[in-house]
Amino acid sequence: MSKLPRSIAAWPSDSFSATIKSELEQLDTGTLPLDKATQRGGYVDDSSITCTVLNFKDAKDNITVKVGIFFTEILICCGCGDDPVPENAYCELMIMLNKENAEAIFVIIETD
Repeated sequence: MSKLPRSIAAWPSDSFSATIKSELEQLDTGTLPLDKATQRGGYVDDSSITCTVLNFKDAKDNITVKVGIFFTEILICCGCGDDPVPENAYCELMIMLNKENAEAIFVIIETD
């Protein structure tokens, strides 16, 4: 399970959004479930993700944060001369961040 301790330490200050954005962008590759968000059957290159905090909500035991994640989907076998082809990708992610131990649960939000 991933932990976001700097984000918990920044809660509820004005720097929370910037802190969680920074902490998410510095996670090890493969930590976020971006493979569930590919649209064209490619694989995820999450070595350089960018995220934006869309909103957050305080609850008794956790903070729920909705973020947009920009990453690269690598398409292979597309019949192109320059195969594999990198393609920009986007998904939205819900994060349930436990206030007590900083553990984070990541869930892909299905969008139309």
